[in-house]
Amino acid sequence: MEVALVILTVLVGALLTAQATANVQLNGALGNPAAAAALQLAIAGGLLVVVAAATGELPALAEVGSVPAWELLGGLGSALYIGAGIVLFPRLGALTSMGLFVTGQLAGSVVLDGFGLLGLEQRTPSILVVLGALAVAYGIAAIVRTGRRATAVTAPAARSRTWLYALGLAAGAGLPVQAAVNARLRSELDAPFGAAAVSFGIALTAMVVVLAVALAAGAPRPRPAGLRRVPWWGWAGGLVGAGYVTTTLIAVVEIGAAPTIALTVAGQQIASAVADHRGLLRLPRRPLTVTRLTGVTTLVAGAALIQLG
Repeated sequence: MEVALVILTVLVGALLTAQATANVQLNGALGNPAAAAALQLAIAGGLLVVVAAATGELPALAEVGSVPAWELLGGLGSALYIGAGIVLFPRLGALTSMGLFVTGQLAGSVVLDGFGLLGLEQRTPSILVVLGALAVAYGIAAIVRTGRRATAVTAPAARSRTWLYALGLAAGAGLPVQAAVNARLRSELDAPFGAAAVSFGIALTAMVVVLAVALAAGAPRPRPAGLRRVPWWGWAGGLVGAGYVTTTLIAVVEIGAAPTIALTVAGQQIASAVADHRGLLRLPRRPLTVTRLTGVTTLVAGAALIQLG
């Protein structure tokens, strides 16, 4: 069971790159990031409701009203992550964006495990975890530095990028928090697919509120007609998101938050490096230089050390 879970966790991490690029396609078609995120969340939530019904877990949703309110908020992590991906991927590229997400994920997971937060078993960071964290910090610094050198950056653009980097780190840190909160909800409901469906329902609600506020503030109205231009894989983001949330809410209980996130990191970084280098999934091509490759390798090695620790 554990070996299969490890392999599945790496795979869903790799697919997160495809999810983010799929969401970019939806955003380009609709012309509104919040609308694109809401559509992706609706697709994921709908899929999970169907699976919950097929597995007989829908009756468990009647218990949602009896669980602590904070256990229902895990879906906010999905909303933040999806929205950040739509904003960051076209501006920073797959490798830098995923590197920021990964760094935030690992930092969040180490804190959760180290302090035993949100109901997780406390795991005191070992020397391997500390070394892994340092390696991750060096790796993301190398990736970001080469991304800056790749284009001429003015002072205003540099300030803008600082906010983009902060957004990426925050969105990444939200994923292990989401996994831990969803794991608590799963324990309360005894229904993994039902818990994931609730998580996406909350995320969708939050994103609809964001969309309403954005429209009231003068944001462009969505263009549904543009969806005809979306490639077939552009609709796969919801499926990937549903798979990621369900897998991680199971894995974080079985093997811990830090190992779960570390395993997804390997998949994320390998997939994003290939996508950037080859210009796959309609992304701008960004060659994998020696420095960028060193950053990726160091970051993945750091994730492995955290997993072993």
